[in-house]
This record gives sequence, structure tokens and C-alpha cells, in this order.
Amino acid sequence: MEEQVGHHVGLMDHQSLLHGIRNTQEGLDVKQSGNTEIKRGPSIILGFVFLESLGVCGISTNLVIYLSSILHETNASIAMNITTWTGTSYFTPFLGALIADSYSGSYKMILFSSLLYLIGMGTITLSASIPYFKPPSCAGNLCPPANNVEKLIFYSGLYLIAFGSGGVKSSLLPLGADQFDEDNPMEVQKKGSFFNYFYFCMNAGALASSTVIVWIEQNIDWGIGYGISTLCIFLAFTCFLIGTSTFRLREPGGSPLKNVFQVLVASFQKRKLRVPSENRFLYEVEDNNLNPRRTHRLDHTDEFRCLDKAAIVLNSDMKEVDSWSLCTVTQVEEFKALLRLLPIWVAGIIYSVSYAQMYTTFVEQGKAMETGLGSFSIPPASLYAFEVLTVMLWVLFYDTVIATIARRYLGDGHGLTQLQRMGIGHLSIIIAIATAAIVEMKRKESVNKGEPISILWQLP
Repeated sequence: MEEQVGHHVGLMDHQSLLHGIRNTQEGLDVKQSGNTEIKRGPSIILGFVFLESLGVCGISTNLVIYLSSILHETNASIAMNITTWTGTSYFTPFLGALIADSYSGSYKMILFSSLLYLIGMGTITLSASIPYFKPPSCAGNLCPPANNVEKLIFYSGLYLIAFGSGGVKSSLLPLGADQFDEDNPMEVQKKGSFFNYFYFCMNAGALASSTVIVWIEQNIDWGIGYGISTLCIFLAFTCFLIGTSTFRLREPGGSPLKNVFQVLVASFQKRKLRVPSENRFLYEVEDNNLNPRRTHRLDHTDEFRCLDKAAIVLNSDMKEVDSWSLCTVTQVEEFKALLRLLPIWVAGIIYSVSYAQMYTTFVEQGKAMETGLGSFSIPPASLYAFEVLTVMLWVLFYDTVIATIARRYLGDGHGLTQLQRMGIGHLSIIIAIATAAIVEMKRKESVNKGEPISILWQLP
């Protein structure tokens, strides 16, 4: 049987196959749209990030207050609706990345998603501005809830924002990374700083939104605040179009998810085979025949040996390579790398569950506290600005001080590793949640005494 002799293919024929057959997947051709001056493309992307964050945070940061004070929803309904919407917003980047990698490319995905963004933001603005699209104001203790039509209009806009945001967020950072040449050491160093400034601009937009726009929404008019957010998305989209000629664009080169399924299918088809004792009997191609999405071959590792069966060459593979029945060692190793990341991914879920309290429980807790500060009333959602400000200052401090020291004394060109930084972040969230629990106990104690504590207790 062919399954029993798959790994006994003659060495000469095997080497001919390994070195002579090209991977049939589409490559990534770099397309330079006119002037590709590195200084302009990343700057436009950073500006887009700032305006996009400014716009969407004007909606998300104060969403609890809008649902309770304007649509008159209960706390349980608010928590459920916001959690569902937030979960959708976290899932849509996965879909956006899949489509961008397989078909559209990052640039087209951003264009299409920005249009969805604008439609969603415009719908939300109309819902908040036109009296017919929202329930009447409370009359004493009587607060009529929103009817089905009013909910449909508002949540349609909200979920269009979720899908638009997902497409933008999944493609904007990869597009920014494409602006830097990996073969140029100076550009590689600038690329590392670009990621830090990308995060800084995102938080700068959130900071401005959670202070200025949130205050406008609660003290002047919700329609005006949402209108400003919509204008920010429009400006981001316009600047992005104007800067098209400055971008380095890449054609889609296939989704990594497709590679995962190919390895799974191929290894399952050959599940009865024994893995060769020598790695040279596993299928691989020369560097110049690699899919250009892969810059180099990956060395074989001994973990997850069952997946190596996907790279076993059968006699039928000598005629024509089918990527669903024969995978390269590099493809298999890429999948193994994803499996090694699973513990980190699971830890990220726990972190996200805790962090999500910032948008729901944290705001509801602030509503039940004393918000007055002299003659000024602090919007509960504005406390989010202090978290954003802390992140911004930390990013600047890390990039200018800590990373510089780490490069000098640790001999690492990038400073602290990604895992080290993530570990510090997880430790910080543990301390933060423990502090929040103490504040909540203090708040309940003050309620029993009839003396509500200040919202500033939330700052730690």
C-alpha cells in the first residue's frame, strides 16, 4: 500500500521533487503607488489611528450612560448589550484579517470598512439627534423604554461600527508595517518605534474623546457629540484617500488560517504513516521557491510530531503537488508556532474579561458615587481618560528610557521582550482588579452610612 511506503520514496526522486516543485500559492507582489517616501506613509496612518480612536471612543466610552439615560435600559440589559457588542467588535478583526489576507489586501479592506464605519456613525448620530428615533425624556420616575424601531435604528448603526472597526483595526497595523523595508536596518529600527507610536496615537485619540467629547455629550447634546465623532471618521477616511499615492501596497498572499487547515487536513490523511526518522525525507522547497509571504524557511522541531505527517511525500505527490495533501516543513512549523502561542492567547482572554469592566461595571459604579468636584461635575466615563493618560506616558517612557537602557545593558536591540512586557501587564491588571474590589467595598459601606464617596476613589 502507498501509505506504508510513503516515506521510502527514493532519495534521488525525492530530492528532485523537493527542489523542483514550486509552491503554487500566490505571492505578495509589492506595488508602489507613486512616491513611497517612508516619512509620509506611516505619518498618514498614525493620523488615521488618532482620528479613528477619537471617533469610536466618543461612542463606546459613554455608551453605558446613553443606554441608561436616553434609551432607558436596565443595568442588566445594558451589561448584556454592551458585552455582546464588544465581543462582536473583538471578533470582526478576525474576519477582516481573513478577507484581507486572502482576497482584498489591507488597503482595500480599510477603504471598504471605513465606508461601513461612516454609515454606522451617521446612523448613530441621526438616532441621537432626531426626536422621532429615540424615546421621550423621563417624566419624574416614569422613563418610557425605547420601542423596537428606535432600538433597531440605534443598534444597526452600532453593529455597522463594529464591523467597520474590525476591518480597519485588522488591516491598519499590517499596512503600517508594510511601509518599512525589512532588508534596511534603519527602517527596521524605525518600524519598532512605529508600533509604539501607533499605540500612543490610539490612546491619544481615546484621551481626547473621553474628556472633551464625553463632556459635550453629557452637558451639551448627545447629537453634537456623536456628530463630532462622525466627523473624525470622515476626516480619517479623507486623509487616507489623499495619502494613497504614498503607500507601499502588497497584494494578498493567502491567509495563515488556510495554512492551518491545510496542515490539519494533510496530516489527517496521512495519520497511519510513520514519521521518517530523518528530516531530509520531509517535503521542503528552496528559499527562492518559497511563497514570498514567507521570508525564509523554518527549521524542523521535534514537538507535535504528528503534524509532521503533512510533509511526508507519497508516490502520488510526485506527479503534482496538492497543498491540501502535502505541506512544506515551513508550513508545519508555522502551525506549531501558533500552537505554542495558545497559552498566551488563553491568558489574553482572562485579561480582556477583566479589562472589559472599564466600559460597564466601572461606569455604573461611578454613577453611584459623588461626581461633584466643586462646581464641576465629572462625567463617570471620563475617568477612563486617566487610564489612557497613564498608558500614553508609559509608552513614551518605555520607548525613550527603558528600551534605551535595555539595549545598552542587555545587548537586546528591542529592549524588553514581548513576553516580559505582557507579564508586567498581567501583573498590573491583578493589582488593579484587587484595588477595584476594595473601592467597591468602601463604596457599599459609604452607601449604608448615607455618605457617598467621591468618584476620585476610582483613580487608583
